[in-house]
Amino acid sequence: MSTPPQPPQQPEQPSEAPAQPSAYPYPHPQSPVPGGPMGFPPAAPATQAGQQSVYAQPTLVGQPVQPQPGNPYAQPGPYPVVAPPPTGGGGAGRAVLWAVVGAVVASAAWAAGVFLIGTGADPDLRGYTAPSNLCNATDYSSFKEEYTENDSAPTHNSLEDDALDEGLCNLSLKKSGSSYADAYLSVQLDRHKKTDPGPEFTATWKNYADSHTGYDVETVTGMGDEAYLVSDDTTSGSSSGSLYATLAVRDGWVTYTMSYSAYYSSYSDDTDPPKLAEVSDWLKADTRTTLGDLRD
Repeated sequence: MSTPPQPPQQPEQPSEAPAQPSAYPYPHPQSPVPGGPMGFPPAAPATQAGQQSVYAQPTLVGQPVQPQPGNPYAQPGPYPVVAPPPTGGGGAGRAVLWAVVGAVVASAAWAAGVFLIGTGADPDLRGYTAPSNLCNATDYSSFKEEYTENDSAPTHNSLEDDALDEGLCNLSLKKSGSSYADAYLSVQLDRHKKTDPGPEFTATWKNYADSHTGYDVETVTGMGDEAYLVSDDTTSGSSSGSLYATLAVRDGWVTYTMSYSAYYSSYSDDTDPPKLAEVSDWLKADTRTTLGDLRD
């Protein structure tokens, strides 16, 4: 924020006679040039209290004397408008004047452009809704054939803001007879209402393998504007290791991810975990169903 201008301090009384007006439109070349705003010299000092020197500020040829920009306390000098000489003269003064006029015109044009064009595009939400409980809106029926026990206490969260609507859901997956969860599902829906998520979404998911060692990325067609299946399988056909897979979809300014994760060891109840190909098919089928339901 700009600081309000301060009243000018009363200068000391001059000890010598004031300098005679110069033919130059600026102060004498040997005199130091004070740092006035935008390159202009500050207002002329007063020779007596309440009076202004008639010599301190030369008049630009052909131009009326105006208060200096940025100084609300400067008063116009007692000079009349002087007609320009027959040949040349006053070029530097006119250049300064036109520079100021050009800046004013450019500022006005910029303001008009902002007013007429606006500062942002309308969000491309493709008709998707933002449920307050994403768990109730998520279809994961494909997984229920393998994990038959229902999660009695799934966790969910939601955010509604002018810039973003977001829903989160975490589900535990259990096979029949298991004491603890055998796998987990995590679902997230984001409706971006101020910024296009496209470039960052592509950079994150398409290049996931470049920043995460051991992961594979598959481009999935026929789903939204773009979709990627990111996976990491260290089970090697055994009952140990881990299996991770995420299907990330962008449709307009809406993004959706469904992630599966399972960790196996000799202590796991699940001795026959699903394969990556099966999990990938389940993610694709249930994501298509969920996105379709969210657009109804």
